[in-house]
Amino acid sequence: MFGWKKTPPIRTLVGEGTVVSGELRFTDGLRIDGEVHGDVTAAGEGRTLLVISEKARVHGKVTAGHVIINGTVHGPVLADSLLELQPKARIVGDVKYEALEMHQGATIQGGLHPLQADDKPALKLAASAAGNPDRVQQPAAANPLHKI
Repeated sequence: MFGWKKTPPIRTLVGEGTVVSGELRFTDGLRIDGEVHGDVTAAGEGRTLLVISEKARVHGKVTAGHVIINGTVHGPVLADSLLELQPKARIVGDVKYEALEMHQGATIQGGLHPLQADDKPALKLAASAAGNPDRVQQPAAANPLHKI
């Protein structure tokens, strides 16, 4: 899904009972079971995974490719790829996402904003037979107006 062949490994853990103050930058994967007071930001060019567990609390901006939340975030969330909100997820802040999976019980107090075309890399579509690069032609079987 989403062109990912393999989930990035979780190389960093903020353990339960740990409190981190200040910006937290990571590569690959990060799991938060404790508390972070500051922004949590994925760094680098590769795929990233951020897991905020049920007991975790983040007070700041959250930015990563694939974000899984089952704890509490007070601040905006940006998921460049996929945002998964598990049943105990609580977000107070705006959310931007490429794709969203939200389980029953998860709550968001803020706006939901899918990433716009200018927020993500451009898609290149195959040109139709008519030569118009802005038009994509459906196959006859998929076109509901096509008569059999």
